[in-house]
Amino acid sequence: MIHVTYKIVQHDGGWAYTVNGVFSETFATHAAALAAARRAATEQRVPGRTEAIQYETSDGKWHTETASGSDRPETDVEDAGA
Repeated sequence: MIHVTYKIVQHDGGWAYTVNGVFSETFATHAAALAAARRAATEQRVPGRTEAIQYETSDGKWHTETASGSDRPETDVEDAGA
């Protein structure tokens, strides 16, 4: 199972969270960034619908797969700024 960690960090004159090196928007306070990270982490664990998806690879071939709506990652929030 995939595990995703949201990390609270100082960023651009305020606070943000990062996931795999990508920053969220900047929040004015640490508490606001922490609340947003907790909300995002919770939402990411919510199952969705199982659906067929189609995508084109870089070599121009089309693929169809079934994406399971129950295949959600484990998440947590790491608060290094507290």
